[in-house]
Amino acid sequence: MNIRMKKIDAIIIVIMIFVAGLVLYRVGIIQKPEKIEIPSIEFNENEDEETITVRSVSGRVYWKDISIEGDCDKTNLGKYIQEGDLITDCVGIINIKHIQTGELLFSYKFSPTPKLPYTIIPGYLRDVSPVDEGVHFDKISIGREWWVYTVIFSEDSELAGWSATIAFMHMAWGDFKLTFKPDILVVTLNDPQGNTYGGMINKQRKELLGILGPSTLDAKSPGVDISYENSWAKGEAPNWHLYVEDEDIDKEYEIILDLDFFAPNSPLWIHSSRLFDKGDGSIAEYAYLGCQVKGSVKIDNEEYEVEGIGHHQHSWSLGITKLAIHGWDWCHMTLDNGWNIYYNKYYLSRETIPTKSSTINPISTFIITTDEGKKITPLEDLEIITKKSDKIFLLMKMPSELSINAKASMSQLLLRTYNINLDIDIKDVEYYDKIWKFPTYLGMKIGMNSVNGKISWSDDDGDHEIELSGLGSIWNMRKF
Repeated sequence: MNIRMKKIDAIIIVIMIFVAGLVLYRVGIIQKPEKIEIPSIEFNENEDEETITVRSVSGRVYWKDISIEGDCDKTNLGKYIQEGDLITDCVGIINIKHIQTGELLFSYKFSPTPKLPYTIIPGYLRDVSPVDEGVHFDKISIGREWWVYTVIFSEDSELAGWSATIAFMHMAWGDFKLTFKPDILVVTLNDPQGNTYGGMINKQRKELLGILGPSTLDAKSPGVDISYENSWAKGEAPNWHLYVEDEDIDKEYEIILDLDFFAPNSPLWIHSSRLFDKGDGSIAEYAYLGCQVKGSVKIDNEEYEVEGIGHHQHSWSLGITKLAIHGWDWCHMTLDNGWNIYYNKYYLSRETIPTKSSTINPISTFIITTDEGKKITPLEDLEIITKKSDKIFLLMKMPSELSINAKASMSQLLLRTYNINLDIDIKDVEYYDKIWKFPTYLGMKIGMNSVNGKISWSDDDGDHEIELSGLGSIWNMRKF
């Protein structure tokens, strides 16, 4: 039997459903749909640092309710959105949306940062063992050995913009002619106002026939394990700890440095008399670039927390090299854009001319790293001009301003295709100098320098030019 619903019956059913729904809503069984609110979040972008920062947020908002689209690093974000939260390594278009509503909260297109071309370095040029870090002057043939640490303190330090240089130096007999004080300790601090603290001292050792004078610089292996009276450095890559007291170096101030050095990347062999197994060379030098430095500096009774970027250099050579080397320039530069440059040059002739252009540099190095030593850009075609000099004694001149033009050499076939061209000026800001006159005729200058210039290159993305500026720790030596 077919039952046909009358029109009035359908109307009654609809009314009953409506009334039932109204009753259920009034008693709270059925809830009124809530309106989804769009969170109020404001962001700031930083093109240079490739970051997005949360400037403000209203109420409690979860990051899981937010979609971040694009190429970026979100690992720094927590559970809740907070002021100061940082999205890093942003490349290209970044869109930030509210997932539930699909509302676009923020959008920005980051221009790609030009990347400086670099060289693929063979593994054996970046391999330094704990034995290589240790002592070499315990061999009769090795006359000189130096462990050098430098740092430029960052803006986050209580000594922002200061530089520090610490060096333990075992010199060769005869370096100071008719003196028996070849062990050197260097402790220097330079501030942006042009003040210098600390200095340099050389003392006796007992290595001559095993009976002459007290021993001052002691070193062991493996790893760095050196001491000079109450000052010492100890550790193995990538970590070293330095505790340095200036002793009687500075007559006016008591200085104590307590610093940790960390090398985030492998070192680079700068020189070696061995083609392979660089650490077995009788002449060798390696450097860690872009070291992260933290610790404290105490000047008299005031203690300062510090951090910055520096470098660690270790070298050794035959004693006879003192007859060939008449000077050197070392410079570690920390640039404002995060790059680091390591420059050195050894002079085989006496530098008696106040200003001099040098285009043939058989023993010179110029290295750029944009990421604390992970990638290396060495430039081997150097033109070095001494623009200003200071007379130290007799006809000897010490540079106070250098101009360097650096390019890829003919042998650097791949780098030459990028047409890299760098021009920088290195100027003294403040320094400590020490001169050994008769009969030594040797001078050293250690201090802070400013760096200004530019670098250009070409790649598939076009032509690039970047202004360069920063500070450096510089060390010059000249002898007659």
